Amino acid sequence: MKGPLFYSKILLFGEYGIIKDSKGLSIPYNFYNGALKVDENPTQEAIKSNESLRKFVIYLDELQNEQPDLVTFNIELLKADVARGMYFDSSIPQGYGVGSSGALVAAIYDKYANDKITVLENLTREKLLQLKTVFSQMESFFHGKSSGLDPLNSYLSIPILINSKDNIEATGIPSQSSDGKGAVFLLDSGIVGETAPMVNIFMENLKDQGFRSMLKNQFVKYTDLCVENFLGGDKKSLFSNTKKLSAVVLNNFKPMIPEQFHGIWQKGIDTNDYYLKLCGSGGGGYILGFTEDLEKAKQSLKDYKLEVVYQF
Repeated sequence: MKGPLFYSKILLFGEYGIIKDSKGLSIPYNFYNGALKVDENPTQEAIKSNESLRKFVIYLDELQNEQPDLVTFNIELLKADVARGMYFDSSIPQGYGVGSSGALVAAIYDKYANDKITVLENLTREKLLQLKTVFSQMESFFHGKSSGLDPLNSYLSIPILINSKDNIEATGIPSQSSDGKGAVFLLDSGIVGETAPMVNIFMENLKDQGFRSMLKNQFVKYTDLCVENFLGGDKKSLFSNTKKLSAVVLNNFKPMIPEQFHGIWQKGIDTNDYYLKLCGSGGGGYILGFTEDLEKAKQSLKDYKLEVVYQF
């Protein structure tokens, strides 16, 4: 058996900020995907994934007993499938900030949740928030704390605009142009990042008054402007604000940026060839890049592997 595909996602703007009510913009990234599967002769990977699913099932069973009004599952069927060796067959790299656990959560909800909200119905703000709450609780098993946005994006496979914690909506993004010079790209740091320790560092930093005021007056401000510029197709302002955001992140989120990237991060700001920002929680995985001139960025970063996500 093999279930439907669920895609990875990219949070273009809003990492960490959305914890403090900044805007955010998340888009599906169809390059990677995953599906629930049962094989006759499972690989080591499949066996490992199945073991992780066994633990997840215990957590979901507890979740539905504690919060039956939030979500319930066909838990007997889920347990039976996991006992048969079901696993999540995924090309989504783990610890890379592109939503590997989000796609798994979406796949489990899609197949086993009772009274599920489907993509085909009229997705009111209430329904989107309800889905986000369910996914947040489900994904907490993997990260300790989750906004629920990754699974939401993977489940719906449409761009999602976060206006604030309680205000999210499906949105359209300016259409891509394959001959556009501007691009959003991923840079592979070659290091696996762990979400939970990064979120812990951020939560510790929030106890500091100076950090909180930087967050509100700079980080959230530029994040919100970038989201507005991107959706409004205002490229000139987008690059100007992304540059400011990139500098704020380099100055204040150093632990989230692998050390060997501090230099090329600064180089982008100095040369204007590209601007880097965190992709997900950081600490490794992918780094997100924005450039007005893709060829120039490729030349400038010729020692690194670039994956183009979006051209405009």
